[in-house]
Amino acid sequence: MNFGRVITAMVTPFDEQGSIDLQALRDLITHLIDHGSDAIVVGGTTGEAPTLSHEEKAALFKNTVDFVQGRVPVIAGTGTNSTYAAVELTQLAEQAGVDAVMLSTPYYNKPNQEGMFQHFRAAAEATSLPVMLYNVPGRTGVHLDASTTIRLAEEINNIVSIKDASGNLDHMTAVISGTPDHFTLYSGDDSLTLPALAVGADGIVSVTSHVAGEEMQAMVTAYADGQPALAAKMHQELVPLMDAMFSAPSPAPVKAALEMLEIRAGSVRLPMMPLDEAESQLVFSQLRHKLYSSAV
Repeated sequence: MNFGRVITAMVTPFDEQGSIDLQALRDLITHLIDHGSDAIVVGGTTGEAPTLSHEEKAALFKNTVDFVQGRVPVIAGTGTNSTYAAVELTQLAEQAGVDAVMLSTPYYNKPNQEGMFQHFRAAAEATSLPVMLYNVPGRTGVHLDASTTIRLAEEINNIVSIKDASGNLDHMTAVISGTPDHFTLYSGDDSLTLPALAVGADGIVSVTSHVAGEEMQAMVTAYADGQPALAAKMHQELVPLMDAMFSAPSPAPVKAALEMLEIRAGSVRLPMMPLDEAESQLVFSQLRHKLYSSAV
């Protein structure tokens, strides 16, 4: 399964009543496809998955698939800390017609490595879809060891990729070197996109690509085309904006940035909070700098 180089972990737009805004969703998808996204993750962490009901997720998956119409791969976030619920969500996503699913490590209950292996195996065996694992210890409290990832990649045919947000390039290197050639690794941290590419990663599952998708695409393309110095310069220019997108708990900064660009995204659901005035000014200043730099 070729997911491309820049995958956007899409926010879920909400209306003023806090419900999913389907028209805003369609407008956002159009924006992402037109501005550098090779694929879309729907209903993931950036999409505020912990606040969405199963019914909302199913509707979100179906509406996204129906509007995308095969233009880019749609990857559904179906990970949770209950194996039973992850299986159910994965099957709902397959029924909705998505192209792949992304399964995060189970959060809060802190399983051991064998527990995570069995969790991922159960969900993967419940679907014919390609599966992207998601290692994000900063949010889940557990780290998927390289040896467990390698075992999953070797033993379960439809586990084909991982989004790695460990922040550890040595760990990513171990996964890349130990998994089969067809297995892909994507950085889960925007600011590590270029360093991850340098150790063999295939691309980025990005938040910043909501507002700088073309620049992210240009950077990874420059690196792939054998222009590392140009890619490094682009990386240096993008890092302040990337940092701004995580200057407050995500996805509040990127939702605010989208609204600043007059792309409706709405607010966040509790327990997430919208940006305060100082946080908004930081995001605005970096976004304004990016727009000015693009214009000159």
